[in-house]
Amino acid sequence: MLTVKKFNNISDIIYGKLSKDEYQFLEDGQDGNYELALVRSAELSGVELPEDLIAIARAGAGYNNIPVDKCSEAGIVVFNTPGANANAVKELVIAGMLLSGRKIIKGSEWIESQKEAGACGVDKTMEKAKKNFVGREIAGKKLGVVGLGAIGVMVANAATGMDMEVMGYDPFLSVGAALRLKRNVAITTDLKQIFRECDFVTLHLPMNADTKGMVNKDLLSLMKPDAVLLNFARGGLIVDEDVMAALDAHRLGTYVTDFPDDRIITSDKVIAFPHLGASTPEAEENCARMAAEQLDDYVKYGTIRNSVNFPPMELPFDSGIRLVILNRNITNMVGQITAVLANEGLNIEHMVNRSKGNWACTIIDLDKKPSEAAIKAMNDVDGVVRIRIIER
Repeated sequence: MLTVKKFNNISDIIYGKLSKDEYQFLEDGQDGNYELALVRSAELSGVELPEDLIAIARAGAGYNNIPVDKCSEAGIVVFNTPGANANAVKELVIAGMLLSGRKIIKGSEWIESQKEAGACGVDKTMEKAKKNFVGREIAGKKLGVVGLGAIGVMVANAATGMDMEVMGYDPFLSVGAALRLKRNVAITTDLKQIFRECDFVTLHLPMNADTKGMVNKDLLSLMKPDAVLLNFARGGLIVDEDVMAALDAHRLGTYVTDFPDDRIITSDKVIAFPHLGASTPEAEENCARMAAEQLDDYVKYGTIRNSVNFPPMELPFDSGIRLVILNRNITNMVGQITAVLANEGLNIEHMVNRSKGNWACTIIDLDKKPSEAAIKAMNDVDGVVRIRIIER
């Protein structure tokens, strides 16, 4: 029986897939060995990962809290759950646009101030006060969506339904995402055009070496002085100092973010939320369910879906023995592995090999189990980091 370590409070919906009849669980803070891990926001970079760990599932899209490179070297597949919280984030983005335009927060704060002052006749005084909270509608305004993954597509489509003109940018736009986009969403290959023309710009892309600090003074200098920048992706996508300078110099109207820090919240032109993007029971359950399914499918079939470090793999399993081999993406790996099997007289019934960046995976179905000597010989192939044997 495999052990699953839960590093955060994860919805009990996981037990529908990771049955307690098949798995045992360690709660956060409990010591012990484990082969699988479920995590939301817990920081794993400083955690000593056990040698038996084969997979980590992040119940959410971002994975900055997981040492992915370290996991790859150890043959640990890291999953995330893109799209599981997309609707929750989409709704918060729409709310952010409305809040930035309609002075809803300031108007509500004025009502609270009247209540605290014990004022009477607020129904009359508010008619005079409301002129201080005049806002603008989002219909007819232009929205730029940077990143057209699951969330970006949903935001773009929802905005067209609110009579906004929408322009999207994604140099890695997938066929599936393109098919889900409504026809009236324009696509541009020029990121500067988004920042130059749009009244609202919303970020929906991962943070990595290429995107960290991408929104800097150069892009901000192109924006309209009353434009709104929305960041519900990752705080590190922007350069704090440059955003603050743009707000102070009236080169940017408002910054709306779900990733505040001590510097950002000092400006009254910032609307910030305490990372509420996926904070709905529906989103948490969707993420937990998806993470649990990915772990269970990897354990039982070697199936890899939504891994951030290894390629997608799926092969019907109707044989008795399956090898799941994780290795560096270098030449002649498959040849060396299959040569070991041929020398032992083993028949390969099915095989699939795929790569992703520096890493690759091979699934091989055999008619019988390899000997310990054959397994050792394959493990000794330079570049192989883990071999799993799955028996039906």
